[in-house]
Amino acid sequence: MGDQDLPGVLVSDLEGPHGICEDHAEDLKRHFNLITMQDFLENKAQLGPKIQAVYIWGGRPAVNQELLCSLPSLKIVASAGAGLDHLDLGLVASFGVKVANTPHAVSSPTADLGMALLLAAARRVVEGHQLAVSPHTENFPTDYMGQQVTGATLGIIGMGSIGYKIAQRARAFEMKIVYHNRKRRKLEEEEAVGAIYCERLDDLLQRSDFVMLAVSLTPQTQGLIGKRELRLMKPTAILINIGRGLLVDQDALVEALQTGLIKAAALDVTYPEPLPRDHPLLELKNITLTPHIGSATHQARQQMMENLVESILASLSGLPIPNEVLLK
Repeated sequence: MGDQDLPGVLVSDLEGPHGICEDHAEDLKRHFNLITMQDFLENKAQLGPKIQAVYIWGGRPAVNQELLCSLPSLKIVASAGAGLDHLDLGLVASFGVKVANTPHAVSSPTADLGMALLLAAARRVVEGHQLAVSPHTENFPTDYMGQQVTGATLGIIGMGSIGYKIAQRARAFEMKIVYHNRKRRKLEEEEAVGAIYCERLDDLLQRSDFVMLAVSLTPQTQGLIGKRELRLMKPTAILINIGRGLLVDQDALVEALQTGLIKAAALDVTYPEPLPRDHPLLELKNITLTPHIGSATHQARQQMMENLVESILASLSGLPIPNEVLLK
């Protein structure tokens, strides 16, 4: 624990794989008395009333009814990133507690990674690297080929801030862009990136050479891509997921990749994370996997921390909260 005169903020830990970013600890300590979950659990009666904010990093600490009941002075739950599937927003609101996240800090780096995965899968970059460095390689095969990106059709599912930034990047590759979203974008926004709205998801799947998932995980979107949807895709199509693992029926995806129903997939997210080391996805050549690193740049993580600090300080001062999440 730090300066007792500063507002108490609950964090998962100050170090280790499940703690806050260690580079941010000193900045945070200038504003807050950081209380770890372990310290809190060992002394709930004394520390509970001192905690005015929960600082969620990497989905931790978990916020549930038991925790909320233990924090009578809690004013805000500040969560790094854009996704909120780890929070029961209705439950938090029922305690009169605000919620804030950091959607703007993550949109550009996540869109960058989405394009990186698209390009890597299309041109078989990981396979090519393995071939190039293998001690068994004596010649480079002349028939080692991938899919062309320029001029191909990209279907974006989820045209929020991340999806739109993907469209901006894809336009530079002269891609044709179609998208599916709960709400259609304004006409001028569509025209700026050359995007065509698909009211029916089926139409997007049938038209696209690349399908990019950039949608939030909700009860409505869980299992959005399953056996039926994979069958609608072209046999040459590539699926990219930068949203959440549960958007895709993973068993159906394994089968689709094994049987050639679709060409390949590139996933920054799976369920669980990491996958069990004997999971069949790890055995496939036509898949590219990254360890949920959409926002993992030094610049983005710094901005995320700064945004969370700003939201917490605003809440404690009774000011409007930047990036406040409102119940719909």
